[in-house]
Amino acid sequence: MRKILVIGIGAGNPDYLTVQAIEALNRADVFFIPDKGTEKAALRLFREEVCARFIREPRFREVVVPIPRRAETQDYRANVADWHAAIEASYERLFAEALGPDETGAFLVWGDPAVYDSTLRLLDSLLAKGVAFEHEVIPGIGAIQALAAQHKIPLNRIAEPVLITTGRRLDEDFPRHPGSVVVMLDGTVSFTRVSEPETVDIYWGAYLGTKDEILVAGRLSEVRGEIERLRAEARERHGWIMDTYLMRRVGGATGQPE
Repeated sequence: MRKILVIGIGAGNPDYLTVQAIEALNRADVFFIPDKGTEKAALRLFREEVCARFIREPRFREVVVPIPRRAETQDYRANVADWHAAIEASYERLFAEALGPDETGAFLVWGDPAVYDSTLRLLDSLLAKGVAFEHEVIPGIGAIQALAAQHKIPLNRIAEPVLITTGRRLDEDFPRHPGSVVVMLDGTVSFTRVSEPETVDIYWGAYLGTKDEILVAGRLSEVRGEIERLRAEARERHGWIMDTYLMRRVGGATGQPE
């Protein structure tokens, strides 16, 4: 039976690959490589670099998966559902056309497959439709772990929770959350809208683990302008931006020092 490996390849540094991920790379006959156009060409090149570095006997094939653009209407959930349906149809077709009945295919997932990535959802949907394959998931070091490591901080403070959310939800989530908030997929610099920024610390990072990595940390009221500027300059220079940040109230939920 066909087998699909979903391999987490880390947040941008090839050294982040685990031994388990490297062994999985060497089991694959076919790599399905997403193509999101010239804007994300660097992400495709990184996947190819990973294969070149870690695969001992390069007998694999690469199959490009064109990724359509997501619609940008007011109905976000409907946009994502339509987008996923189009990608899922491509997966089903390519599994049939490019993967032999006893071969192993692989997706190289940026970061970790379980955190803000939809590959597993799409595969589950295909299985529910009766598409026959086995699959295996190999975890990776994602942007959240890389962010904490590069800033040399723990994600949580003592007896406090951690919330992982998106820029789209930050206005709602941050005011009511008592602990640390990790923000991913923020296309609108939502941290600039946080009230009482003088009471908030932020730990921000872009292109984590890569040679282009940028880090800023400090009181939000003092560094938000610098982050905005660096982010805009980096996006202009590279054509894309991938950033993650952690915010928390000074003194914690109780208002007392940690």
